[in-house]
Amino acid sequence: METTETVVLKEKRGVSMQKLLAPLALVIVYAFFAIFGRNFFSYTTLVNILDSSYYIGFIAIGVTFVIITGGIDLSCGTIMMASTIIGGTAYKTWGWPMWLSLILILVVSTAFGLFNGIMVSRLKLPPFIATLGTMMISLGTGSIVSNVRSATFPARGAADSWFKGIFKFIAADNSSYPTGALVLFGTAFIAYVILTRTKMGRYIFAVGSNKEAARLSGVDVAKWEMMAYIISGFLAGVGGIAFAAVYTTIMPAQGQGFELYAIAGAVIGGTSLSGGAGSVFGTMIGVYIMSVLRAGLPSMNLQSQYQTFFTGVVVLGAVLLDIYRTKKSTEVKILAPSDSYKEEMLMRIAQLKTEEVSADASRKETIRAQVASVKAEMQREYRRMKAEEKAQREELRKKEKAFEKR
Repeated sequence: METTETVVLKEKRGVSMQKLLAPLALVIVYAFFAIFGRNFFSYTTLVNILDSSYYIGFIAIGVTFVIITGGIDLSCGTIMMASTIIGGTAYKTWGWPMWLSLILILVVSTAFGLFNGIMVSRLKLPPFIATLGTMMISLGTGSIVSNVRSATFPARGAADSWFKGIFKFIAADNSSYPTGALVLFGTAFIAYVILTRTKMGRYIFAVGSNKEAARLSGVDVAKWEMMAYIISGFLAGVGGIAFAAVYTTIMPAQGQGFELYAIAGAVIGGTSLSGGAGSVFGTMIGVYIMSVLRAGLPSMNLQSQYQTFFTGVVVLGAVLLDIYRTKKSTEVKILAPSDSYKEEMLMRIAQLKTEEVSADASRKETIRAQVASVKAEMQREYRRMKAEEKAQREELRKKEKAFEKR
C-alpha cells in the first residue's frame, strides 16, 4: 500500500510534468517553423505573432474562468466583434467621442456576459445551449446596429487613434514595439491573482470541482458562476479594443471561430473541460502555441484550407489531452504486493538519506552501510515477489483455459 508521502511525491511529479508540457510544446513548435519555415525566424514575424494573439489572449483568459466553473462560452468571439462593431458605429456614424465609444464596447460586451450568466446560473440552461444562443444573438445584434456595414476605426496617426499606441508603439524610425504584450500579461497577472489569491477564485474553483458540495458548504454557486461569465464578457470587450487597435476595420458577422482558438488555448494550457482545474499562465502558453501555428503554417506555403485542417487537429488533440489528464487524475491504481513493497523500501531509503545529511562522520558511514543493505535486500526480495506473482498469473491462466474447455 502506498504511503501518504509517496502519493504526494507522485502528485508533485504529475503537476510538474503538466506545467512543463505546454511551454515545451511552444518551444518545439516555434523551433520547427524557425528551421523549416520561410522567413519565419525574424523580428517582424515575432511582432505579427504577438499582434495576432492579443484579442485571442484576452478572450482566452475570460473563457478560462468559465471553463474552471465547469461551463463553456461559445459566444466570446462573436461578443467581442459585435461589441466592437457597435462601438465603431457609435464613433463613425453617431459621432461619439473615441473614449466614450471604447467604454461602450466594454459595456456591451459585459452586458452580454451578464446575459450568459443569468441564463446559465439563474435559469439553469446548459452552458453549451445558452452561449450558442448568445452567439447567434450577438451576431445579429452587431449586424442590426451597424446596418450590415463595416466599422472603421481611425488609422494610426489620425485624430482619435491614441488608443492604438497602447497595443503597438511605433518609433520615429518606423520600428514597432508590441507593447500590447505588456497589457496582455498584465491582465493575465491580475486574473492569476483573482484565481489564486481571492475569495472569488477559491469559490470559482470550488464550483467547478463539485457544484453540489460547494452549495452545501455555503457557497453562493449561482453568484460566482455568473461572475465567471461576466468576466468573460468584459474581457471579450478588451479583446475587441485590441482587435480594433491592430486591424482597424471590423466586418459585420465577424468573430465566429475565435472562440475555438480561445478554448483550445485554455485546454492546451491545462484548463480541464470538466472544471475545477486551470491556469491563466498556462492559457497564455496555449494561446501563443495557436498563434505560432497560424503564423508558421503560411511560412511553409500551406494554403488556408490546410491551416484550418491543422488548427482543427490541434483542437481535437487538446481535447483528447484534457480527457487523458482527467482520466489519469481520477483513476485508482491498485499496486501489486511487489510494487507496494518496492515503494515502501524506496521511501525507507529516502528517509535514511535525509538522516545522512545532518549526521556526523561516523554516523554517515553507518547510514551508508544501511542504505546499501536495504537496496540489496529490496532488489532480492522484489525479484522473488515478482517471480511468485508471475507464477500465480500463469497458474490462473491455466485454470481459466481448463475451465473454458469443459
